[in-house]
Amino acid sequence: MNKNTISEDTRNALKNLLATQNLAVLATHGDGQPYTSLVAFVSSDDLRELYFVTSAATRKFANLEAHPRAAMMMDNRSNSSADIAHAMAATATGDVEIAAGKEREILTEKYLAKHPHLSEFVKSPSTRLIKFHVACYYVVTRFQNVVELHMRK
Repeated sequence: MNKNTISEDTRNALKNLLATQNLAVLATHGDGQPYTSLVAFVSSDDLRELYFVTSAATRKFANLEAHPRAAMMMDNRSNSSADIAHAMAATATGDVEIAAGKEREILTEKYLAKHPHLSEFVKSPSTRLIKFHVACYYVVTRFQNVVELHMRK
């Protein structure tokens, strides 16, 4: 695993991956077990935060309230044999908080710019907009090429 500074090409590929993919796998922890779910997400321009929306009545939300550390994986696989050599995946690790007030309004606009079809869901009083503070990305290309991008100093 390469812990050195990632190349500008890899950083740009990561930005492109986050911009073009709509769904991520969110991994949370609760009741002594890991739990995964799909979430529609958007990233901040500087890659330091990811945002998603969930109902407050979900298992993932309960898990995040109890244990705010989580991971999210985004990838561009096509479910073909070529993915072994050509797919890219990025796992983000970090912690979460709930966006509220004016910040939620601003982030909701950003979120809906990418996911306008989720407008009714996002604006429901039972939903929460989650800010995922990225500590590190683990970027995998060409099946075994793994580099780390540390976001916190």
